Amino acid sequence: MAFEKQIEEHEQRRAKALAMGGPEKLARRRAMGVLNVRERVEYLLDPQSWEETGLFGTSILAEMRDKTPTDGKVTGFGRIQGRTVAVVANDFTVLGASSSATNGKKIGHIKNIATRYGLPMVFLGESTGARMPDVMGAIGMGVGAHRGGGSPNPAQYLRTRGTPWAAAVLGHAYGSSSWYACMSDFMVMRKGAIMAVSSPRLVEMATRGQVDPEALGGWKLHAEITGFADQVVETDEAALDAIKQFLSYLPSHHQETPPRLPVPEGSEEASKDILQLLPQVRTQVYDVRKIVQTIVDRDSYFELKGRFGKTAVTALARIAGRSVGIVANNPLFKGGALDARACDKITSFLVLCDSFNIPLIFLVDQPGFLIGVEGERERIIGKVINWMNALSLCTVPKLMVILRKSYGQAYLNMGGSGNADEGAAWWTADVSFMDPAAAATIVSGVTEEEAPERFHVVLEQMERETSAYDMAAVYGVQTVLDPRKTRSYLARMLDIHQLRLTDGVGEHRLSSWHTSY
Repeated sequence: MAFEKQIEEHEQRRAKALAMGGPEKLARRRAMGVLNVRERVEYLLDPQSWEETGLFGTSILAEMRDKTPTDGKVTGFGRIQGRTVAVVANDFTVLGASSSATNGKKIGHIKNIATRYGLPMVFLGESTGARMPDVMGAIGMGVGAHRGGGSPNPAQYLRTRGTPWAAAVLGHAYGSSSWYACMSDFMVMRKGAIMAVSSPRLVEMATRGQVDPEALGGWKLHAEITGFADQVVETDEAALDAIKQFLSYLPSHHQETPPRLPVPEGSEEASKDILQLLPQVRTQVYDVRKIVQTIVDRDSYFELKGRFGKTAVTALARIAGRSVGIVANNPLFKGGALDARACDKITSFLVLCDSFNIPLIFLVDQPGFLIGVEGERERIIGKVINWMNALSLCTVPKLMVILRKSYGQAYLNMGGSGNADEGAAWWTADVSFMDPAAAATIVSGVTEEEAPERFHVVLEQMERETSAYDMAAVYGVQTVLDPRKTRSYLARMLDIHQLRLTDGVGEHRLSSWHTSY
């Protein structure tokens, strides 16, 4: 056979690259119930759609080439639900997927192609950080990951949101894995994974104390405290499913609109029960997520950062097949009062939706911002105005529905005073500068307990002209809405407020907003 020697060598080299870190390391992962890098890629992508680049890449050091198949990072292109995506996946069985010259060039190439040709990026993170001794010394730092002959790249961590990025943290993720996860539009974390700047071992060496890996960078930290994790799941497969679902709401790039899907059967039925979910007593709490799910298409609700800033809900969903971004106050937590974390969460969500042409819907039931020493220490003043600034820069359609109360500055942040393109109020709405009872105490100088008669005289004054109909009378909202008609109203408004002159594409004024907070 012609070229028999070359064919044999090619197949041997290919087999070695596909073998990853060897059977022993792969067996250990299998025993832990964790997928290897190629199983992850296969599960993520449509069958037979994978096109790998850099399969024959290795370390630039001659003595390390046999030990570094694919140089520890698997890169290439495939399809998810028929759409082409770019993939960077870390192979922890090869030197802990540590960053080096060759795999740095592979990542740079994939990112450049994705940005230039409008492809979503997927990062599957699990790595130890920079490879040593490659980066040690002045030469290592001066040349860095470009020792292989590349040029310095000051745009390595530039993010301008031309295409969606989604990341999964699926093991120990330090260095570049953590950077790319936090730069992404969506990050899902598997329980048991750790994400931090440096490994617990290095932290212990630096601090001369013991460090609990979960406390340093476990899922609870990033889901509940830092807010970096948008979702938390039990398995690798669930994390990859979450990435697929997230991308289904988004366009492939910022110059097109999200895909519109068929409306699932039965989507209209749930809204008929909406009044059963809303308490008649204004001070009684409820879970707004249940109300949201009666409004959106069946099974389309996809919450982001559900464990973080819980006084607000941010979720992707669909109404009449169209992708929408839901921002809702949740009275179930702190009565819906907006704290510093909720501000960060909502601002981040506004950036996502505006960058990828997703209309925003505000469902309002809030008593204002959570005031006090703790909030001031968390810099809530700056966070409130950051949110307001981001909202002012949004150019996607914005719709507002006031469910119950809306007070103070938060009334503006949640779309009031013209910050939404169209506004409606349920007949249960109550709008004012602050809670009438609090206002009565300030104006009268007494509490209800101290002087009930005087207090109630002032309270009656404070409660005047706060209803949905009072707001509609001065065109503060465009209509008063039967709650059961909310879904059909929003579907019609989404149709009316399409960006027809630009084919549904906004101005993307938030595309360079910082990638974390």
